[in-house]
Amino acid sequence: MGSVTTIETKNATAIPGAALTASIPVEGMTCASCVARVEKAIRAVPGVTSASVNLATERADVRFDGTTKTVDIVKAIENSGYAAAEESIELAIEGMTCASCVARIEKALKAVPGVTQANVNLATERASVRLTKGIATVASLEEAVRAAGYDAKRITGDENTDEEAEKREREGRRLSRSLLVAAALTLPIFVLEMGSHFIPAVHDFVMNNIGMQESWYLQFVLTTLVLFGPGLRFYQKGIPALLRLAPDMNSLVAIGTAAAWGYSVVATFASGLLPEGTANVYYEAAAVIVTLILLGRVLEARAKGRTSEAIKHLMGLQAKTARVLRDGETMEIPLADVHSGDTVMVRPGDRVPVDGTVIDGSSYVDESMITGEPVPVEKFAGADVVGGTINKTGSFTFRATKVGADTVLAQIIRMVEQAQGAKLPIQSLVDKVTAWFVPAVIAIAAITFAIWLIFGPDPALSFALVNGVAVLIIACPCAMGLATPTSIMVGTGRAAEMGVLFRKGEALQTLRNAEIIAVDKTGTLTKGRPELTDLDTAAGFERDDVLTLVAAVETRSEHPIAEAIVEAAKKEGLTIAAPADFEAVPGFGASASVNGRSVHVGADRLMTKLNLDVSAFADQAARLGSEGKSPLYAAIDGKLAAIIAVADPIKETTPQAIRMLHDLGLKVAMITGDNRRTAEAIAAKLGIDEVIAEVLPDGKVAALKRLKADGRAVAFVGDGINDAPALAEADVGLAIGTGTDVAIESADVVLMSGDLLGVPNAIALSKATIRNIKENLFWAFAYNAVLIPVAAGALYPAYGLLLSPIFAAGAMALSSVFVLGNALRLRRFRGVVAQTPGAR
Repeated sequence: MGSVTTIETKNATAIPGAALTASIPVEGMTCASCVARVEKAIRAVPGVTSASVNLATERADVRFDGTTKTVDIVKAIENSGYAAAEESIELAIEGMTCASCVARIEKALKAVPGVTQANVNLATERASVRLTKGIATVASLEEAVRAAGYDAKRITGDENTDEEAEKREREGRRLSRSLLVAAALTLPIFVLEMGSHFIPAVHDFVMNNIGMQESWYLQFVLTTLVLFGPGLRFYQKGIPALLRLAPDMNSLVAIGTAAAWGYSVVATFASGLLPEGTANVYYEAAAVIVTLILLGRVLEARAKGRTSEAIKHLMGLQAKTARVLRDGETMEIPLADVHSGDTVMVRPGDRVPVDGTVIDGSSYVDESMITGEPVPVEKFAGADVVGGTINKTGSFTFRATKVGADTVLAQIIRMVEQAQGAKLPIQSLVDKVTAWFVPAVIAIAAITFAIWLIFGPDPALSFALVNGVAVLIIACPCAMGLATPTSIMVGTGRAAEMGVLFRKGEALQTLRNAEIIAVDKTGTLTKGRPELTDLDTAAGFERDDVLTLVAAVETRSEHPIAEAIVEAAKKEGLTIAAPADFEAVPGFGASASVNGRSVHVGADRLMTKLNLDVSAFADQAARLGSEGKSPLYAAIDGKLAAIIAVADPIKETTPQAIRMLHDLGLKVAMITGDNRRTAEAIAAKLGIDEVIAEVLPDGKVAALKRLKADGRAVAFVGDGINDAPALAEADVGLAIGTGTDVAIESADVVLMSGDLLGVPNAIALSKATIRNIKENLFWAFAYNAVLIPVAAGALYPAYGLLLSPIFAAGAMALSSVFVLGNALRLRRFRGVVAQTPGAR
């Protein structure tokens, strides 16, 4: 497969009838037939007038009219057997306030030639753009966003996170100052106007000491200061958006407050222009609306900050400096200056700065941030260490192998950020609604104004103004825009803290639908390496003596069973002698002389050949057979000495994980290459529902297809090494990580703990997150569906009730805070494994 990269596109803006050209390098062409194939494919694109492909320069020069998009040309080349080179770009977006902003920016980005996908996240304030290299540039993307009325800057990954955090804090402080100023100016307005209506003493004070007209003058001054001081931001964003015929939430606030203020100004300074009896002022409504919405923005900013605490926590695990040995001297340098190959020194209590391999010294390192295991791990020469983990007692020196963006911690942070910025399928409904939401609200407000003006009671103009403004202010596209991304941010962040990495955000929604959890046996259910599990001795023999002699014989064998026996003897501190006269008998076993003693190890066939009766171990052999283990026997100096079993042991956490999956109502299927008897014995022991045994390595995909045949959603759990095709075939692929190898490309989810316990937690968290998203969406949609008609005066004919614009502003501000608060509940998710009876 070749790759296509557009280098030059002239007259990129499509103009119907205009002649456009593009120069597209095509890689992978080897002969004239390749040239002909590419030319034919390009010429078949509607609007292409000519296509010339040069084999020597590997370039396609294309002429086309304004009805053709360059992306269609690239797709044509792809369809002819070549792949277009694509890249992903992250943009930081400034100025977004609601879901309408999201829809508008996405539309602008998708309109840029070469962009194949664009997702904008209101909560993270980022845009993820997928584009064909060369056609779209970063500059063209940033310009498209600016043309839509917002600011954009590419995120390269080298940004100083402290500066970014400080920038957010500055914005938060600026909002808080604006809120304080607005509140201080609004309070006297509110007291003067509303106090006069509801408190006789205040009314008397105003009339006797200030005067009604003078009170209006004072309110005019204070309200003008509020609107064009702290409230100016709404006009600076909302009016240009309105003029572009792309109104957003700022536009709603600007129209509503300007209408209330403007009407009040006319009533104050030119009341003769208004119908008799309608000369009322609504300064307090305009000022209070701005103040309450600023309050909502402040609360929203604080809540947004808490949604990204998981990322902050992960970033906080990174060391700031490293002690590096250079030119024979030890120096402390910033983490960014550490290079691969550097010799790094770690003292007791230090945080390991980068990934590497120990070359000298030993210690115990707390790796709980990676594996979730609280017990420190011993480190010695040759052992791997991970940046961000904490050294405990000793000190050691290691060689840096991965630095910067290549470290495990950096990979984890990158995965979490990508998952947090994902757009789930459930978001599609929100996108469709928000595309027309603000224009629809403006239309409803205009209709409300007209109906009240024509059919309302006297003073009709006042009723029309109040209800029209209430409709504009009550509408809340913010809540709809924040409903999904905030839950995703908190959910994926909480998952990372629990050792579950969602590499693809879509898996967060898909995983909850899984009905069958298919698991690979070796390395997933089991430890993935044979171990000595049983050694029962006959009368007159000591266990340590037998193990020492048998291990001595097995030192000469390369069989995995032999390695397991030798490893067991070493772990128990036994001294293994060198064997003599070693002989391997294929199909039977092995024999040797050890310290003058004759030792035979093998199957029952070998014992029969030696005329030894193994019936004394009949009960043990039956038990081992029921467990799926094949017994071996040892004979020493011509006497039956022991029965031995070596197996790949089940992980200690596996039975608990299987029980938890059953508690979630899921079926568990095991896929293994073992013989059926062994597989069914393990399945019976663990309570596994379905067994697919004797599967060759390349047969796992077919096994998964069989499980999916009746429409059931299947999640597959593998070790990520030889399970890549199966992980890709499953509806959701979960890879058991090793703690240090987390970048498993075929998996949708990576379980860093290295055991199955992460699976029920991942599924439970998926269900909790989607449930949280649905709660948020229900609130956001129900809020607008119910309160917009109320604001329009739907309850007035029957109950005489109207919604004041002030209460509308308060409700609008609190709606976003409610959605964010609900999403933040996911931070308290504890997981099914850790639950106690009665816990949530």
